Amino acid sequence: MVRRLPIVAVVAVLLLVALGCGGPLVRSRLPQDPLVRLREQLQGLFAEAAFGNAFWGVLIQSADTGEVIFSQNEEKSFVPASNMKLFTTAVALLKLGPEFRYQTRLYGLGEVDDEGTLQGSLLIEGSGDPTISGRFMDGRITATFEAWAESLISRGIRKVAGDIIGDDDIFDDQSLGPGWAWDYQTDWYAAQISGLSFNDNCVDISIVPGEEIGDLAQVELNPVTSYVTINNTLRTCLHSWEQEMKFWRHPGSNQVDLTGSIALEGKGYEGWITVDNPTLFAATVFKEVLMARGIQVAGQALDVDEVDPESVANHHQNWPPVATLTSPPMTEIIKVVNKRSQNYYAEQLLKTLGAVFTGKGSFAGGVEVVKETLAEVGISPGQFIMVDGSGLSRHNFCSPRQIVTLLSTMARHSSFTYFRDSLPIAGVDGTIGLRMRGTTAQEKTWAKTGYVDRVRALSGYVYSLDGELIIFSMIVNNYSVPTSMAEDVQDRACQMLASFSRRGAFSQRKIP
Repeated sequence: MVRRLPIVAVVAVLLLVALGCGGPLVRSRLPQDPLVRLREQLQGLFAEAAFGNAFWGVLIQSADTGEVIFSQNEEKSFVPASNMKLFTTAVALLKLGPEFRYQTRLYGLGEVDDEGTLQGSLLIEGSGDPTISGRFMDGRITATFEAWAESLISRGIRKVAGDIIGDDDIFDDQSLGPGWAWDYQTDWYAAQISGLSFNDNCVDISIVPGEEIGDLAQVELNPVTSYVTINNTLRTCLHSWEQEMKFWRHPGSNQVDLTGSIALEGKGYEGWITVDNPTLFAATVFKEVLMARGIQVAGQALDVDEVDPESVANHHQNWPPVATLTSPPMTEIIKVVNKRSQNYYAEQLLKTLGAVFTGKGSFAGGVEVVKETLAEVGISPGQFIMVDGSGLSRHNFCSPRQIVTLLSTMARHSSFTYFRDSLPIAGVDGTIGLRMRGTTAQEKTWAKTGYVDRVRALSGYVYSLDGELIIFSMIVNNYSVPTSMAEDVQDRACQMLASFSRRGAFSQRKIP
């Protein structure tokens, strides 16, 4: 009796024969094209159910070939948060140049008599420089003012008969960005903007618990100044889980309420509190430094708006500067903006663009310059909504396409390395210094983060296994899951791109 094979077995045998003979079925089982596989992986990643009530905008494109690798809602407008800093810093680099430096000048408005008295006032002429702080002075916050005091002493000046005047007129007097929330005003990330600024327009605060439970905490300010008054009711508690500190600077004043509790078993707290009227803050601290160095000041610390305009008119022509501060170059300034996501620096740059190129040191003046520059590279001003330089406002709107267009323009520019190196590096520094560590994306991804409530953005550059430069923008709005989940999606996408190879093998092409 002849047994017949079941039909399933027959099919299996035929498949084996076909595979052995190298027929058409072999080609269907070859590894999928790497680009197709990458696109499928990205499609699944950005379709995760946890973001079903949110909106992802994504564009990933090769800088080398211009080919779009993946896109999703790339033409739609999103709140970009701090990805807006990409536009501000790129245009500052393009328009002002990598070697641009601010110059802040100190003028003596009068003659010095035989007894060493300046028969007039000292005027600090602000240039919009954001760097007058300890950041570039080995942490010595008042280093610039101390150097100016020594300069005056070397000129024989021992007394100032007039006032210390802070001149901030290079900018207008709108100190907060359009749409900034009222309850941000105490926090460092919403520091006021001014043509004359000092210490990021904040006072540093250090807090340690008292010696016993119930004792008031001990508070120190840096710089030590009378300009800020702390109303301290912060009490010492035992455990860290009981700790809850609150800071509140009363709007329009420099009175700060410090309330809550600080743990006896903890390490204390170090942070920053914004000041009201940064111009007057700078003038006040400078006066205090002069007095500490033995230079008497008979007058007051004043904002230029408080003095008779005629008394300071034409001071450039009438008096040479007695001291000048030159800032670090633009290449260093944009690193602070992008790596630290420093809002205040970004806004100072935006108003500087307006002051230099339109004569209007305002948010609107700076936005005008940015939009005109972007129009030259194909970004329509009518579809790009910008109201501040940092992205703190929720009134900003842009698309992933616009961000990638900007990043592509910079990738072709002679200043590209400066721009790329201003961005945080995955697993190394800045706002993604702790992200993507130990993955293929570490040290191969340069990207700017962005965050305001329910918004998480990441845009920048990643080098593939072949050394191909890939540009990406990934923005999610209106999510209700923890922000860490949005970051995980972005990080996994970067890892996929860093692991991608068109050749299927590692190339020795080096990252420039």
